[in-house]
Amino acid sequence: MSGATGVQGITESDIANYLANTPGFFERHAELLSSIQLSNPHGTRAVSLQERQMDLLREKHKGLEQKIMEMIRHGQDNVAIADRLHRYTRALMLTADATDLPDVVVRELQQQFMIPQAGIRVWGAGPEGHDAAREYAREVSADAKSFASSLTLPYCGANVGFEAVGWLGDATTVASVALIPLRHGASTDAFGLLVLGSPDATRFAADMGTEFLTRIGEIASAGLSRLVRAE
Repeated sequence: MSGATGVQGITESDIANYLANTPGFFERHAELLSSIQLSNPHGTRAVSLQERQMDLLREKHKGLEQKIMEMIRHGQDNVAIADRLHRYTRALMLTADATDLPDVVVRELQQQFMIPQAGIRVWGAGPEGHDAAREYAREVSADAKSFASSLTLPYCGANVGFEAVGWLGDATTVASVALIPLRHGASTDAFGLLVLGSPDATRFAADMGTEFLTRIGEIASAGLSRLVRAE
């Protein structure tokens, strides 16, 4: 009776721990591997332990293959983004006339990153950059300048009537925007503002990361250093 009581007190965890800590058990009892029958998760018939192990290995292998394919896709996406960023940067560096730079920034962003609408204003340009015929040199309110300087990171979110959205070709269709301040350094006031707009409300969502947009702004600011007076 005492022996039966002892057996009844053994739990599945006890058995699992014993087998895990006794690697030679199935070597000494190899016949068990072929005699143990398990339910098949993909059907009604029972399968041997070896068959079940093979199924588990196949599932694990399939999961690893999916992870590898996902890593490859991410890698390809990153290469494509880096290539677009390279072309954007190269176009700015090859622009001979500094007064053409704002237009080049806007054009390249739209072409390379498939942005529906983009606009820019620069209010810190030197005398050679004050060309009223240039769209980037048009008047900007003091509030818009102050707002741009207050941005420590690009703003992403819904279009709630920002003045900068009015710089775009068709402001009425813009549902989400990204506002990127242009400045010489993190501690300086903005000398301009870059606005990106999309009719897709999720294109520039409030919870999206801004690291890439920050790099876009840094490259544009560096390129525009030929046009803008450093304070």
